[in-house]
Amino acid sequence: RYNTKSNKRRTLRTPGGKLTFHVLKKKAKGPHCGDCGKALIGLPRLRPVEYRRLKKRERHVNRAYGGSRCAGCVRSRVVRAFLIEEQKCVKQVLAEKMSQT
Repeated sequence: RYNTKSNKRRTLRTPGGKLTFHVLKKKAKGPHCGDCGKALIGLPRLRPVEYRRLKKRERHVNRAYGGSRCAGCVRSRVVRAFLIEEQKCVKQVLAEKMSQT
């Protein structure tokens, strides 16, 4: 067999003195934020097949966009949405003032 990415092996000496091969798993990259690309905290670094075996509560954090976006990006989204709504209110108040005069 060839030393491909999916066929990595390591020689290991057993207590009996024999050398054996251990098949190695691929290293998992882990989940990253969809906006900024930073690694997400609180989630295990597993291969995609292993994520399917986890419970839902182990696959994400308990927050809006949990398991998809980092806390900083969620905070900036909330602030942006709030400021946009505030701007709409200000425009509405100014329009009412202009219509009264």
